[in-house]
Amino acid sequence: MALPLDSRQLRAFANLAQTGSFTETARQLHLSQSAISYSIKALEEEVRCRLVDRMGKSVTLTLAGEQLLAHTNRILGEMELARERLAELGKWGHGRLRIGASPTACQYLLPTVLREFKDSFPQCLIQIEPGDTAEVVEFLHNQRIDMALALEPRREQRLEFRPLFTDELKFLVSPVHPWAKKGTVERAEIVTQRFILYAKKSYLWDMIQEYFRQEQMVLPTSIELGNIEAIKELVKLGLGISILAPWVAERELAEGALVALPLGKRKLRRRWGILLRKDQRLTLAQETFVGLCQAAAENLHIPVPDAKTTKRTG
Repeated sequence: MALPLDSRQLRAFANLAQTGSFTETARQLHLSQSAISYSIKALEEEVRCRLVDRMGKSVTLTLAGEQLLAHTNRILGEMELARERLAELGKWGHGRLRIGASPTACQYLLPTVLREFKDSFPQCLIQIEPGDTAEVVEFLHNQRIDMALALEPRREQRLEFRPLFTDELKFLVSPVHPWAKKGTVERAEIVTQRFILYAKKSYLWDMIQEYFRQEQMVLPTSIELGNIEAIKELVKLGLGISILAPWVAERELAEGALVALPLGKRKLRRRWGILLRKDQRLTLAQETFVGLCQAAAENLHIPVPDAKTTKRTG
């Protein structure tokens, strides 16, 4: 494999092509004329062909020199562009923030957080990688993202989890459903219902199935969807019941379009938080994002958990 060409030699060559003079090139680059001559000679030896014709004090390019000049101008232009871009990143508020987030977080948490974040860092490039918890964990391991807003993963020792809040899953039913009218769930009737549940292969699906396995029940799922808004609409139409966290249906519950009821005596809770690589040093932008997520959790009227006392679930 051929070694890359020396950028200093290329810069001297491009300048010489422009000035047509070793003396003027040396003056502009603040080097001696012999240094310029040596650079051009070394470049010609590297590419194994003559690049310039010397005619007295003037210099003209050979055909090979003209071809190399076209490549050199592109190379030096890309180098200058890279230098400018890197300089921009060093300015206040510039940079990149790569966030992984579950579909629920993307829909109900991130819009508020990102609106506030852009006020503080208007020039920061934000990249969102949507995915379930298992997916964003993999994104972190592959350094595809900087942090994730997701559920606490199971048996994950390589990442740091900063808890934000704990929620509780409940039945969501139409206000005309018999359970809504009575205000209670008939345990014997659970397995007779038509369930509209969030997509398989998600943490939410796994948690619900495990919960009811322990209750010695198998839920008869009639519809499976990957969109919570669609699930709520179908439940409102009376096409089935669902199991979701009430905070994702806060408006519908306030309006009386949906009713939330407990799953049973045992609670099914989840912990939400920020996932980071262990020993990761956060930038100011990343620290700001974490703080805004904490503020958004408080605005959901869900208490921020105490990491020492909250039990790990899910």
